[in-house]
Amino acid sequence: MAIEILPLTKADIPAAVECIQKAFADDPYFHWVFNDPSGFNIDRNAASLAAHFLYGLSCQDPIYVAKYTTPPTSDKYTAPATTTGSVVGVCWWFNPHPPTTPVPWTTWAQDWLLSFRQLFNNIRFGGRGGLNVRRYWLWKELQQQTHEKVWTDPRGYYFCNVLAVDSSMRGMGVGRKLVEVVTQQADEDAVPCYLESSKGVPNLVIYEKLGFGLVSEIDCVDGGDECKLYCMIRQPTVKA
Repeated sequence: MAIEILPLTKADIPAAVECIQKAFADDPYFHWVFNDPSGFNIDRNAASLAAHFLYGLSCQDPIYVAKYTTPPTSDKYTAPATTTGSVVGVCWWFNPHPPTTPVPWTTWAQDWLLSFRQLFNNIRFGGRGGLNVRRYWLWKELQQQTHEKVWTDPRGYYFCNVLAVDSSMRGMGVGRKLVEVVTQQADEDAVPCYLESSKGVPNLVIYEKLGFGLVSEIDCVDGGDECKLYCMIRQPTVKA
């Protein structure tokens, strides 16, 4: 099996969205923020993800997809119902932004465009597709507080926003390849990396092997429901 790690293109977006939706179907944060399954609209969710991908492309964020280019031969692998060249993994990062540097006007413009796209999606689908808005903003507030506490490097951080791998490809090094394409760049730039994971097991051990260390936890609590996010930082490797 040959896996290629390639920059996301607009043509990849539908397959990347599908990959994320499948990978996050059992994600604790997903179930916490979409806590009413009867109200979940998968098409509205897909439109939201697509809008965010367009935002990331316009902001030139490092977003990569994993594609298999030859039929796999491992007995462990069960081929998904896709063709050669399809997306089996996605890793979306935000570029580092030094806190003392003003946000570029182009980013502000993309923020507004994303808001308009989401407003259009709300009208088109008659709502937010089951998103618990109160929980979403609770998480965003707690996340901001955590970033203010643990983001101490003046250079900023490469922020891993999404990492998704097709379930049939897990344990085969696809996630490592997706992460390392940016951590290698971070080493060259001498900039740390940051991520948040809603799965302690097995993700913490996996990320530790990639050089990340646990620095904080975010406890999202609403009523009787709780979701814990594990915050990890990887310091750049200094080459001799």
